[in-house]
Amino acid sequence: MPSEQHVLPADVVRGLTAAEVAERVAAGRTNDVSTKASRTTGEIIRANVFTRINAIYGVLFAIILSTGYLVDGLFGGLIIVNSAIGMIQELRAKRTLEQLAIVGQARPRVRRDGESTEIDPAEVVLDDVIELGTGDKVVVDGEVLAGEALEIDESLLTGESDPVVKRPGDEVMSGSFVVAGSGAFRATKVGKDAYAARLAEEASKFTLVKSELRAGIDKILKFITYLLVPAGALTIYNQLAGDQALPDALRGMVAALVPMVPEGLVLMTSVAFAVGVIRLGKRQCLVQELPAIEGLARVDVVCADKTGTLTENAMRLGEVRELGVDGVPVPVALAALARAEARPNASMLAIGEAFPDDPGWRTDAVMPFSSARKWSGASFDGHGNWVLGAPDVLLDADHPERAEAERVGAQGLRVLLLGHAERRVDAPEGPGAVTALALVLLEQKIRPDAKDTLDYFAHQSVTVKVISGDNAVSVGAVAGKLDLPGAQDPVDARRLPEESHELADVVEESAVFGRVTPLQKRAMVGALQSKGHTVAMTGDGVNDVLALKDADIGVAMGAGSPATRAVAQIVLLDNKFATLPHVVGEGRRVIGNIERVSNLFLTKTVYSVLLALAVGIAQVPYPFLPRHVTITAWFTIGLPAFVLSLAPNNERARSGFVGRVMRAALPAGVVIAAATFVSYLLVYQGSGASELDKEQAGTTALITLISIALWVLAIIARPYAWWKIALIAGMVALTLAMFLIPFTQDFFLLDPSNLGYTGIAFACGAVGIVLVEAAWWINRAVVARRAEVDTEVTHMG
Repeated sequence: MPSEQHVLPADVVRGLTAAEVAERVAAGRTNDVSTKASRTTGEIIRANVFTRINAIYGVLFAIILSTGYLVDGLFGGLIIVNSAIGMIQELRAKRTLEQLAIVGQARPRVRRDGESTEIDPAEVVLDDVIELGTGDKVVVDGEVLAGEALEIDESLLTGESDPVVKRPGDEVMSGSFVVAGSGAFRATKVGKDAYAARLAEEASKFTLVKSELRAGIDKILKFITYLLVPAGALTIYNQLAGDQALPDALRGMVAALVPMVPEGLVLMTSVAFAVGVIRLGKRQCLVQELPAIEGLARVDVVCADKTGTLTENAMRLGEVRELGVDGVPVPVALAALARAEARPNASMLAIGEAFPDDPGWRTDAVMPFSSARKWSGASFDGHGNWVLGAPDVLLDADHPERAEAERVGAQGLRVLLLGHAERRVDAPEGPGAVTALALVLLEQKIRPDAKDTLDYFAHQSVTVKVISGDNAVSVGAVAGKLDLPGAQDPVDARRLPEESHELADVVEESAVFGRVTPLQKRAMVGALQSKGHTVAMTGDGVNDVLALKDADIGVAMGAGSPATRAVAQIVLLDNKFATLPHVVGEGRRVIGNIERVSNLFLTKTVYSVLLALAVGIAQVPYPFLPRHVTITAWFTIGLPAFVLSLAPNNERARSGFVGRVMRAALPAGVVIAAATFVSYLLVYQGSGASELDKEQAGTTALITLISIALWVLAIIARPYAWWKIALIAGMVALTLAMFLIPFTQDFFLLDPSNLGYTGIAFACGAVGIVLVEAAWWINRAVVARRAEVDTEVTHMG
């Protein structure tokens, strides 16, 4: 079997010795660049402990300690709880990410002591001889030593879309990848000296940057900050300028300020994403960029390659149909072609298995398969030039064998043409005219889980488009077996319009495409995006790299080429297309649940700010103690939000997160603040009130507030399931216990014994519940109407 080793000097064939490797490692000339998959443990601890919210709570906790009322410092426990929960979940996610990243890592092959060895990228040292094959990622800079039709795509570095032919002496850059051929190069720059490392240090992958959800939460927090300043200033002035003793005034001030801060919102977001990483990790799904979980939940179009996605990557030779040319050694030629390439693709491997005997033909030139050419071949000394590839590419349009290939391909088989070429395969104008000698039929096994996966996407209103380099009729036949809508009208990509607007129309209307080149795949993804679609691209071959890079979400198979795994945001390490619905479901769970809990936290912030403003303007003491607002937050928000953030949720993700949350939180917050303030004023006895009167007035206001807040929880929990009903019932039971048990009455300074006051509290609470419910129905109707308008506009467009 020919190889580049035949033309390499002996020292290059041998590579470095163990002693030479050890010498370079000791000198620090290694490729050990920090490419962390997550934050370090120290970074995680600092990020969860030293937060703005913890700083605010720490100051307020210190103020309470100065008053001597330690019980009112219960909210200080939130500093510990928030930090602990965030750290535990993120450390678990870090461990999961790093374990999976090791499995999914691209591992180059190097020659050492005359043996070809697969190693981690970080173990490459200066002067290592690194082998290259189709789909391999170039991990360090180097100089080409030898190559067989070696073509490298540098578009991810330079923007140049055409592959570059590399010959001995040429430079290769880290970050590029092999699209055709094979070869070897010597590492000349490693570690931080390599081109890709100098271009940009890889950012931490455990990040929420580019997350629409995180951006929305940041916008909300900024809005809240603007509200906190006047409300907080007025509260401080009102409490400290009144007739109250300083400790009581400070307690009232802290009680007003603590609930204004949405302390669990950022925490719940981080926890939800971290748990998503852990859950997907258990399914052998590596999330290389955290926002991908969120992004895939928003996807409405999935572009899937056929081979390796809908069908198994491995193939089996079904039949060789000789075309009646006497004296042609078809089996011998196929055996020779299978051995001509140093790194054969799946089709050649299947042919090699079927024809295991080496005919001993000496190779003069090799042209490996590439997705752009759609053929491969070899020129043999004394035996001529042989090619194997797509019949509709190698033969003229009116050739009779093209029609036969189309007919066979319509059964879902991959059809290749074996032919004798006019010119050498490596000639610039090669291969010239091709004489058809045989049709090679390869069987592709459809993945058993492919149909269920396509059915899931159809049920979830996600459009699936099959984009393949194979014959369009053959691709349509495979898609037809899976009942994919539109499979009966496959499109040959060679007839696609080049104008972007026309291309977008065709790609949007059709479902199956064949004979698609890598550049066309990239253009089709862009065309769909121009129509407002959120596009996910799945693939496993080097021909998918550019499209994966440009798609909103790139999904690579774990057994795919290192280049595809490097650019994808999600890697399915189990190579199962059926894992994709779980990723979509996880993303929907994360987004839907964060939206739910955001409603709870922001409702609390709105009513806390408005209540503080109302109390400040009326110049009355704040009705609650810090212990009251702490326990209210636990029962109406904290515990329920934690449960809801981890619950199942299959609602499709939609844009407009901030608007939806604010439309729900603002009316509820206004109603709660108004009802609470009214019930408080109705029972407030003025500045001369006794301590008992103050306690009963505060209890009345608290009953009103908690009653409506629990109803808001009940609204946000819809649609109901048994566990949601149990959750709400549990919170109601805990609240009742707090008001009815003598010990908790004393501990929280509550006195519901004045039945008149309690009746007022429930009356105000009932009015508030009706108003909140009405606001919810009105908001739901508005949202439904907007959805109808958007649908009408889409159809008109």
